[in-house]
Amino acid sequence: MHKLLECFGELLYPPRCPVCDKVNRLWDKGICKECLQKIRYVKPPRCLKCGKHIENEAQEFCTDCEKREHFFTEGRALFVYKDIARSVHRFKYQGRREYASVYGSEMAYYLGDCIRSWHAQALIPIPLYPKKERRRGYNQAALLAKALGTELGIPVYEGLVKRIRNTTPLKQLNPEERLNNLKKAFILAENGVKLKRVIIVDDIYTTGSTLDAVSKLLKEWGVEEIFFVTLAIGENV
Repeated sequence: MHKLLECFGELLYPPRCPVCDKVNRLWDKGICKECLQKIRYVKPPRCLKCGKHIENEAQEFCTDCEKREHFFTEGRALFVYKDIARSVHRFKYQGRREYASVYGSEMAYYLGDCIRSWHAQALIPIPLYPKKERRRGYNQAALLAKALGTELGIPVYEGLVKRIRNTTPLKQLNPEERLNNLKKAFILAENGVKLKRVIIVDDIYTTGSTLDAVSKLLKEWGVEEIFFVTLAIGENV
């Protein structure tokens, strides 16, 4: 009965490719074949810190990570941001929360071996400011974390980190302004959970300022190893 209802629902509301937003053909699941030929997954060689693709195999770090220290240990991203920017915008601002299941599966498939090697105890999504989340109706990072956690069997601690300041959108700020903007923006919930190895989940990696702010907080709390995964990341310049 469940399968019949699912098939009937797909006839009424056929699934769309999350990249181009066109209705999928019957034999396509998730990202359509046309988009799979166009979008770029982040390939090696990668920066040993943020996971961004770098052209020179002899180079250890991208130009950004060469200039600054990070509080996280290591990270990975799935796509080059430029190729899925419109999809991310629909996912975040136009209510397309169904994209999370597709992207969570993609992250598990392509990044699963790396994620498992980190032996993390929990996935921690970057939180939204409560008023912003109520207005949007959901937190896209939490949806991604739940989809990824279901695929890989890793628990999600959604309420562990809380955002208490409604910060300026980071895309409007330079790197120094981003760091100042995020000071005292996050706190930890008083729930007594003790974790040693965690993975932070977010939709986009730009300079890593948000991840650093949360990582610093987690390290002060006693977490020893902090990794991250994101749906997309910028290109090395």
